[in-house]
Amino acid sequence: MSNIYIGYHFAITPKDTNNTEEAKQLASEILIAELGETAFESFTETETGVSAFVQKDLWDEQILENIQILHSEEFSINHTFEEIEQVNWNEEWEKNFEPIDVDGKCHVRAPFHPKTDAEFDIVIEPKMSFGTGHHETTHMMIKHLLEIEVDGLKTLDMGCGTAILAILAEMKGAQPIDAIDIDNWCYLNSIENAERNNCKQITVYEGEASLLKDKKYDLIIANINRNILLNDMQAYVDCLNPKGTLLVSGFYSEDIPYIDASCTEKGLTYVKKFERNNWVSLKYVN
Repeated sequence: MSNIYIGYHFAITPKDTNNTEEAKQLASEILIAELGETAFESFTETETGVSAFVQKDLWDEQILENIQILHSEEFSINHTFEEIEQVNWNEEWEKNFEPIDVDGKCHVRAPFHPKTDAEFDIVIEPKMSFGTGHHETTHMMIKHLLEIEVDGLKTLDMGCGTAILAILAEMKGAQPIDAIDIDNWCYLNSIENAERNNCKQITVYEGEASLLKDKKYDLIIANINRNILLNDMQAYVDCLNPKGTLLVSGFYSEDIPYIDASCTEKGLTYVKKFERNNWVSLKYVN
């Protein structure tokens, strides 16, 4: 693959002037979710809307054809696009990322953020930017992990991204831990972040659900998106030990019926839900 990207810059204007900022935020999150189902791989939220990036090798003129929100009567969404050489994801990320502080117990920050007195202090430096939606889902998954006893549990962080959740799991005593992501940058970055946080129990793999064959886990963390979760749910259930726990996130409240049906029909039992700004995280046990 080349290092040339196509950058799309979307300007979102809600047609209803009431709660303009809230409406723009919701539209941004929906737009990111829909773009995420195509070849777009990185996003940043901007003052006017969203910037999204796709490798030129994976781009075609019809890439926006099935993005439904672009045709919504509730918003006016205009866009421009440009060719970009060697996108500096860290620079994009630093412009937008704020530390994640969960209940005063866990602080997820970059090296340029000050250290706090949180019990769990995680330092990450991702190679890919993430939008507000990722902050919401990460926050909720951290809340789940803070609440449950993970000491000694064999753990899987599926779609690990920066390995934030795998790192927290190790800090709480989980071992051994597999962290898997299909994206090469995420794979390399997860290795770097595990080392940066002095983790010894995390093994990072590049790949997808096919790597789970013949594996068994006590705890599975999957913060991805609805379509991938639904596609791979059987693989997760097959490798979840009896009385094991599955934590899922990366989808909206309106997606709950689809996720819940997939989990329950495969024998899992619903336990708990967290919700933040229409993003959802669910807990199931085997």
